[in-house]
Amino acid sequence: MEFSLQSLESAVPCEIVADEENDRYMLRKADTSGEIFNTPSELIQWIEANWSPEQFVSPAAFHEMMKQLKSI
Repeated sequence: MEFSLQSLESAVPCEIVADEENDRYMLRKADTSGEIFNTPSELIQWIEANWSPEQFVSPAAFHEMMKQLKSI
């Protein structure tokens, strides 16, 4: 599963990868730095602690992404 969310802070979109098949859970932030996680729950916890829907051009896309991530 891969997501691309356009941040209000940057022209570069935030990228989120949750690849169960290859155990890859990572994201790229608006400042283009990244984070790598060992499990989907760690990824979700980081997103909930550090991002909010209001930070993105489409808050609905953020909510849909979270819904899909939580279904893993």
